[in-house]
Amino acid sequence: MSPGDEHDSFGGVGGSGQTRTRLPEGNSGDVYGGARRPVRSSRSLLTVVGVVVLLVAAIAFANRGGADPADAAPSSDTPGKTAATAATGTRPVTGKNGHIPTGYAHDDQGAQSAATNYAVALGSVGMFQDGPREDIVRSTHDPAVTDDLLKRLDTSYTAEFLSSIGLDANGSAPSGLTFVSRTIPVGAKVRDYTDTSATVDVWCTGLVGLAGTGSTKPVTSTWFTLTQKLTWVGGDWRITSSTQAEGPTPVNGDNRASVADEIAEAVEGYGGFTYAR
Repeated sequence: MSPGDEHDSFGGVGGSGQTRTRLPEGNSGDVYGGARRPVRSSRSLLTVVGVVVLLVAAIAFANRGGADPADAAPSSDTPGKTAATAATGTRPVTGKNGHIPTGYAHDDQGAQSAATNYAVALGSVGMFQDGPREDIVRSTHDPAVTDDLLKRLDTSYTAEFLSSIGLDANGSAPSGLTFVSRTIPVGAKVRDYTDTSATVDVWCTGLVGLAGTGSTKPVTSTWFTLTQKLTWVGGDWRITSSTQAEGPTPVNGDNRASVADEIAEAVEGYGGFTYAR
């Protein structure tokens, strides 16, 4: 059983426990090709993406709380309110814990910035390697939940699972290939907020797979919404639990699929961002 199949043990992760991992069939050619990618449903994209994007999803556990509170985010149509996608002018976070931005404002905007940057970190390649995974989890989560969460994650990232997505037992890609795992936030909104806690939805697209000539596990994309419950602890926002649901998913465009080397070069050449509301 893959970690994707075990997500229910983390508290119903993956959207009602229905997200499954289906790995693409391999072949000896360049699976990216140069032809246009046919239009596919979002469900067909849930190959290894369903588990990798995110095994962030493996970060949900028992203390998720009750039903989701009413949407507290202001409407962009409300007179006098800033549009949801407009910049606010609030100074972005300047601190860092390793490579992860920290030191967020103690308000709803700070909670959104924290949830968004944490989604990026938890969807990164580092989550597939023991040492970096521990650093990421400890940097993003409430200390009260990190030890239990790390134990759960260690039981998911087994050598068998890593092998099933094309990585060795240390989470490294085969020679000549580049492992891609990125989460790209599209937007965020606050569902509930107090001085000590917040619930934030982060709408994301994700990329995962092996890039390079001869890859049999091409880089594919998916769309999902990550709901993070945060607490104000130690002078910063930290995650106490999170859940993931599929979509909202736009209709696929008619872009030509890039060849494998183009994808690998893009991943190595384009860095990520620090997100702030």
